[in-house]
Amino acid sequence: MPQKEYIFTPQGLAKLEAELDHLRKVRRQEVAEKIQRAKEMGGTANNAEYEDAKNEQAFVEGRILTLENMIKHAVVIERDNASPQRVELGSRVTLRNQDGKPEVYFIVGSAEANPNEGRISNESPVGQALLGKKVGDEVEITVPAGVLKLIITEIN
Repeated sequence: MPQKEYIFTPQGLAKLEAELDHLRKVRRQEVAEKIQRAKEMGGTANNAEYEDAKNEQAFVEGRILTLENMIKHAVVIERDNASPQRVELGSRVTLRNQDGKPEVYFIVGSAEANPNEGRISNESPVGQALLGKKVGDEVEITVPAGVLKLIITEIN
């Protein structure tokens, strides 16, 4: 089975690499110290603090493995800085919604998506609807509340 590729902007990949570095250099050591303190306080049998620390260690190690895999299979979005004509991965898109209010989204890969920060996945309904469109295009997206109409006003 082919390995999944993870799409990132250069900034998104750098953020992931920084998290991995922090987990390896800081969190591993912190968790090891927690485990050692818990052992010294009451051994390992029926020791809730020890169990909590071991669970935290498992989480940290699991996250490290996940990040290593994502970085190993990362595909970085390289965009030329010329004025883009169409929405593509890595685009910053300004839209006007039905109320006339502007909305700004960055189109990123699913591993980097964070809707609260305006970073939407190319795999999301909005992301899919925007890809390939140009300034002035109107897109209609079906959402639970009905049909959302957006007009693209700017692409960076």
